[in-house]
Amino acid sequence: MTDAARGHGITPDNTIFVSLCFEGPDTRYSLAGGLGTRVTELTESLAQLGYETHLIFIGDPNEPAEERRVEGRLILKRWSQWISRYYPNGVYDGEEHKLYDYNETVPHHVRTQIVEPAVAQGKIVVILGEDWHTAEVICRISDELHWHGLRDRALLMWNNNSLMSMHRINWGRLNYVSAITTVSRYMKHRMWEWNINPLVIPNGIPRRYLDPVDPQGVEELRASVTAGQPDRQMLFKIGRFDPDKRWVMAMEAAARLKYTGQPMRMLIRGGLEPHGGEVLSRARHLGLNVRDVEARRPTVAECLQLIRDAGDADIYNLRFFVPEEFVRLCYAGADAVLANSGHEPFGLVGLEVMAAGGIAFTGSTGEDYVVSFENAVALETDDPDEIVGYLTHLARHPQDRQKIRRAGHRTACEFLWDEVIANLIGKLEYLGRKQSLIL
Repeated sequence: MTDAARGHGITPDNTIFVSLCFEGPDTRYSLAGGLGTRVTELTESLAQLGYETHLIFIGDPNEPAEERRVEGRLILKRWSQWISRYYPNGVYDGEEHKLYDYNETVPHHVRTQIVEPAVAQGKIVVILGEDWHTAEVICRISDELHWHGLRDRALLMWNNNSLMSMHRINWGRLNYVSAITTVSRYMKHRMWEWNINPLVIPNGIPRRYLDPVDPQGVEELRASVTAGQPDRQMLFKIGRFDPDKRWVMAMEAAARLKYTGQPMRMLIRGGLEPHGGEVLSRARHLGLNVRDVEARRPTVAECLQLIRDAGDADIYNLRFFVPEEFVRLCYAGADAVLANSGHEPFGLVGLEVMAAGGIAFTGSTGEDYVVSFENAVALETDDPDEIVGYLTHLARHPQDRQKIRRAGHRTACEFLWDEVIANLIGKLEYLGRKQSLIL
């Protein structure tokens, strides 16, 4: 790379991105949670900004091994498909076998098929690893590039989205070969416990999340849920059935609303995790009428009809894949979306609620973007009465509800992926100067 090219910083003309992650965009196989959402939207946004971007992930074994999107700039590489054929139940089925294959085979591919051609064209390669599954492969890629005299032409960055399996990471080695980042100040402080001081680059949301939510759909949904009682509150909660998500706290808050004469109904969408049984059992023990609502990949109109036909209940347990458009109707239509996690590295759901003009009740961990009672409501305890008290306050002060909805939408505008990528590029240019890749 010439000095003139180095002086332009990170641009689509001189930089190729490689994203390494177990999860990815294949809805029925590898899109298991927030991590899959993150890498899908990040890589797509990079490609839309003009960067050649490779995403190497554990993909659906029935899809093509390689697929190009975004006018060919986004190259999806579905890894370990020969193993995934023996493990059809998703990305984490046969996890250890896939991890071994990923660590053994990805470094050679990255060097020979991406870095060497890029260097021949005078380009920089930025390699981004996500979560503990890619910590080892980032180290091996660094070793392989160093052995072949290419390490100085690549920027390596490893991002931590959770506290899962941190004990499996060789922190000294990883911190030596790559820059370490995370998604919130809360996670930065948690990583201090491991003597790691990461850079913070937040998550983002796609621009389409700012599109107005269909007001007629919101009206129909609320009419179905409130069933002619205008003072009945509509609550919504979505996420994995994980104790960290404080599902039981949400059920107890719903019961206290019911038995203190504050009518409510709650729509919930959990996962297949075992904790779900405990949550629903607790709800029934508290005297809440739980009704399962089942379907196979319904449209938005069919979702609305399912709610209308479901009959009387306190909790509607949605046991089907919920379309994005219907989720956004729930965000906008609910009096509160209970994203009340006790441990949340970033809190993507809270930001999505804000984008839809909803009111998010978040925890107080990784949700750095929240200013309580300004753009959302931050819960600081695990006491269900905190939820009840804040809902009661907002019911009595409609002007506060409108203020939170408006301010939340403005906050969401600041966390579009375009804005987050500008932050990422700034951090990469700082690291590139330290490595003498960029002037």
